[in-house]
Amino acid sequence: MKNRRTLFQASVACLTLAAAGALPLAQAQEQDPLKVGFVYVSPIGDAGWTYQHDLGRKQMEEALGDKVTTTYVESVSEGADAERVIREMAASGNDLVFATSFGYMNYVDRVAKQFPNVKFMHATGYKDGPNFHNYNARFYEARYLTGVIAGEMSDSNVLGYVAAFPIPEVLQGINAFTLGAQSVNPDIEVRVIWVNSWYDPGKEREAALALIAQGADVVTHHTDSTAIVQAAEEKGVYAVAYHSDMSKYGEKAHLTAATHHWGDYYTAAAQKALNEDGMVESVWGGVQDGFVDLAPINPAVPQPVQDKVADIKQQIKEGQFHPFTGPIVAQDGTVVLEEGQAMSDADLGQMNYYVKGVSSKMPN
Repeated sequence: MKNRRTLFQASVACLTLAAAGALPLAQAQEQDPLKVGFVYVSPIGDAGWTYQHDLGRKQMEEALGDKVTTTYVESVSEGADAERVIREMAASGNDLVFATSFGYMNYVDRVAKQFPNVKFMHATGYKDGPNFHNYNARFYEARYLTGVIAGEMSDSNVLGYVAAFPIPEVLQGINAFTLGAQSVNPDIEVRVIWVNSWYDPGKEREAALALIAQGADVVTHHTDSTAIVQAAEEKGVYAVAYHSDMSKYGEKAHLTAATHHWGDYYTAAAQKALNEDGMVESVWGGVQDGFVDLAPINPAVPQPVQDKVADIKQQIKEGQFHPFTGPIVAQDGTVVLEEGQAMSDADLGQMNYYVKGVSSKMPN
């Protein structure tokens, strides 16, 4: 496409010099819209992981106008179907493809090698290549903040956590949530149930109800649906949502949410592609970068607690506080990090343990 466009522009320039009435130069130099594809692991809906990515897609469209066109496919499972969809995205003329789930990584890696002229960006992974980069958010920063709120609001000292898969990203969230809660309530115990799915409202609800039956009076989740917040509202306990503000699903239950925001990143990535200036670098952005934040806090949370959370958030934003600062002790008593040390990104990326305070067993 680029070579044909270059030849076309050169021809028009010659005609402009040779004869009156040729196409104006500005018109001759117009670019084709950048074609951008998105692959989503769950339905878009009105809240959750995919919903937040789709908000980012729409923000990019609004920012760049007719310079871009976008397409998306939702509810693409992390298996052979993902590879088929990603390949079709590339083969159908998309210049830039965003694959928005961890389990797409190996398929993106494979397809990127087959389409060297297409740019691929993958959310939450670690592999990369000449035309294949990653983007991720430091979800654990917001998780720590929500843990502070949960620890302050719990009467039973038991918090429940519905989790998807035991990968480092999810374990970072569980452990940061636990550390935040323990920072204000050392007696806190966190119980985890794994559902082995990013999006399964039925399993998520069952897990939330089981945790509530075990005494959890605040529940949270690293899954995609609103089922946990709805279950909490039904049972009269509190919930901390994930991905999106889910307060409309639990007006009384919803304390806040750890939210993430992709629009600025998507816009920057598309603009760089439009400029034909390579690709944006792989990125792991946090509170400081606007990638993660908190939803509005329920007025049920006392103002001193809200003020404390705001202060910690500002410290994180200014680089004065890291949620994983020692001493940090693993569930089995091993000292993972000595006092005063901040955990490196490399160690965060290899996290495969629970911290002390999580009472559940780690799955095999």
